[in-house]
Amino acid sequence: MSQNGGIKTDRLDAIRSHLYGNGFSTIQDLADAVGASLATIRRDLQILEQDGVIDRIHGGARIAEGSSVELAFQEREKRQLSAKRAIANAAHELLSPRTAIFLDAGTTVLQLARLIRINPMPLRIFTNGLIVAQEFLNIPNLEVILLGGQLRSENASLVGPQAETMLEGIWFDQLFLGASAISPDGAIYSVDSAEASLNRRMLGRSANRYVLADSSKFGTMATYKVAPLAEAKLITDTSITPQWRSQLTDFGVEATFAQLGTQK
Repeated sequence: MSQNGGIKTDRLDAIRSHLYGNGFSTIQDLADAVGASLATIRRDLQILEQDGVIDRIHGGARIAEGSSVELAFQEREKRQLSAKRAIANAAHELLSPRTAIFLDAGTTVLQLARLIRINPMPLRIFTNGLIVAQEFLNIPNLEVILLGGQLRSENASLVGPQAETMLEGIWFDQLFLGASAISPDGAIYSVDSAEASLNRRMLGRSANRYVLADSSKFGTMATYKVAPLAEAKLITDTSITPQWRSQLTDFGVEATFAQLGTQK
């Protein structure tokens, strides 16, 4: 991509982020927010409208109905992206052909899914993540099974009793699980009770369990406890603090520290 193309992509991303965070905005508001001329903003809005991302109305624009979930996921996906990619690379090294794996719906696990797409091998992949599953469309040698259940729009995931019942009849060689938070008590936490319940079931159905969590998740809290971190092996990044490294040892957690910038 040319430098100008990269600048344009960054500007479109900035416009989408502004509209997602601020709601309806005038063309002048957007021009001020991203530092572009009114004519440039009008051209950008036309592109975004053609892509179905925004609606242009009354001299301004707003996020198109139905796009907010995707954009919210995309905003979370961008956070700590270098760390997430390094973690995903370390996780990809653990994969073996002709095994059954489960990929949950988290944004760090999504980076692993993208590596599998780029470097495919024969795998049977189970997931409860809609965006994760989409990564595998038309990829040879992959058998992909999506759990049924209730749609949790905030994470584009499927949860609930139907999903948990389906898990009871399946056994995985490897589970790759994200985390909303790793609390000071050494446990994995989720922001959603149904997601936490399903995550617990996943842990019970897997021979080898890996939690993929970047260093920003440590020492934070969410509402619903999933399980002690020691029930799985941890893959995180080297930016984790020395204090947390020591605590992981105290908690009995086997950890891999992925070097930032290391990716395929």
